[in-house]
Amino acid sequence: MITRVVLAIALAFPPAMTSGDAAAADCPVAMPPRTTCGFLVVPERRDAPGRTIEVGYAVHSSTAKDRKPDPIVYMGGGPASSSIQLTGFLSQMFPDRDVVTIEQRGSKYSRPVLSCPETAEALLGQLKSPPADMAAAAVRCRERLRQQGVDLRGYNTKEIVADVVALRRQLGYASWNLFGVSYSTRVMMDVAAADPEGVRSVVLDSFLPESVRWYDDAGRNLADAVAWLGVTGGFDAMVARLNRSPARVATTDPLLGRAFTARMSGDGVATVMAEALHEADVAAVAPAMVNALATGHDELLRPLADAVGEGLVSHEFGLYHAVQCQDEVPFNTFTIKPRLFTVNGDKAVCDAWQLPKSVPVNATTKAPVYVLGGQYDPTTPIRTAKPAAEALPNARFQEFAGASHAVFLSSACARGQIAEFVGDPARHTASACRDDTLAPAGGMHVTLAPYEISRSPWLAAPFALFALTSLIQLVTAALKGRGLAAFGGLAGVAFAGLIVQSISTLAGRNETALAVGVPDTVGFYTWIAAASAVLTAAALRHDRRWPQVTAAVISGGFLIWWFTWFL
Repeated sequence: MITRVVLAIALAFPPAMTSGDAAAADCPVAMPPRTTCGFLVVPERRDAPGRTIEVGYAVHSSTAKDRKPDPIVYMGGGPASSSIQLTGFLSQMFPDRDVVTIEQRGSKYSRPVLSCPETAEALLGQLKSPPADMAAAAVRCRERLRQQGVDLRGYNTKEIVADVVALRRQLGYASWNLFGVSYSTRVMMDVAAADPEGVRSVVLDSFLPESVRWYDDAGRNLADAVAWLGVTGGFDAMVARLNRSPARVATTDPLLGRAFTARMSGDGVATVMAEALHEADVAAVAPAMVNALATGHDELLRPLADAVGEGLVSHEFGLYHAVQCQDEVPFNTFTIKPRLFTVNGDKAVCDAWQLPKSVPVNATTKAPVYVLGGQYDPTTPIRTAKPAAEALPNARFQEFAGASHAVFLSSACARGQIAEFVGDPARHTASACRDDTLAPAGGMHVTLAPYEISRSPWLAAPFALFALTSLIQLVTAALKGRGLAAFGGLAGVAFAGLIVQSISTLAGRNETALAVGVPDTVGFYTWIAAASAVLTAAALRHDRRWPQVTAAVISGGFLIWWFTWFL
């Protein structure tokens, strides 16, 4: 439910390439035609040459008649998020340019892969009682990677930047346009400073400036996002209530494939919400979710608990912590112990690994820079991104109302603005826009039923049976001239149609809203179902044969299911 970046990734999968499209290596995911994949061979540590590693990349070649010579090069955020799977998505944004996607060294599509199931499992273990030992898990991971020959000191921003510069030279492009999101905005700013002659323009979505102390700011960033959403009172009430009496929530450990009961305290829920609010569709329904949780609707904790497990497979935590422990954690004070367990977990891993502190870089560039920020972003907020953008000599900043983190993934308007900027960086003028898909979900009736049905569709069987029975009753009664039964069937069919339309419309705008409930109008439509049951039962006075009796029993049973389980 939370990780709706999956939706954008799904859009990135046009028809799979044929074997004739492959070049240096088979692509690890489906790609559009004219896409080749390969590995950039680089030193694991450029300051201590010896062992080499392979950095994955993909190149999609444009066939547009007006193809421009300078491509887009994109890197995912994280640290440790993948990039290659968005090649097709980006080729649709930039049809007149080649698109290059480059992995971070140590990520999923590079070699070696710095996975760390030990710390991922311990992170999920923060929702167990007693909490898992993050430091002990970190030691186990470090020793295993060391035995594989991995030197964690080679996995940092400085080396990732050098990989990007080396790839441009290997591919032979005279210059290209840099595109970074979240963590990789730091990478791309450093690339622009290190390789000025090779950079035509820079796009920074959800800018994370070098000067920001992310861990020290994490609590404030979440509080600011909650305030922007207008639910500070409800959020504080929810956290206080669950800290006093943590909820027990059944969920699944995706790494072990086992069910377990998560202990959801207020601080634990705040941590999960801080991650969840990255997604614009979650931000849109957050007011309804927070206010429901504040008043005791603990059933809504199930999607949040499930989201924690789903998020554990989205990063390679060995790489993530190698970067954070060298380039971020050492520059934070941690003077006040954060309540967010992810922050405390990262600090515990870094204390155990004892990696060297990197040398700070204050990168700048004279190339045109376009910086995008989401109104509700809890990780790279407008508060820090906008001043940093304004300090650059040739940059412009644009805030997107209703958006959150990684604006381009959720906003078609943002994608259009980025394409216009890259098309003519010198003359681009940002225009105000807002996507309807990012608008709040509106009035909601809180229920977990749609979420449960989305995971187990057979749970909707009573609704399907009622709709089918109503349709049969309408047709047969109309043909036989039985008015009461026909109107009963008509009311049932109308109810089913209105419910399907209402929920489909909501899902079309924001599928995540179904993890909170259904539109308020569903409550009004319920009276149509009740009228159907009354008319069907009344028809028994004139027809007591088994089809009519069956229809009456199904109508009555459906109402019981509807009121006691669905609503």
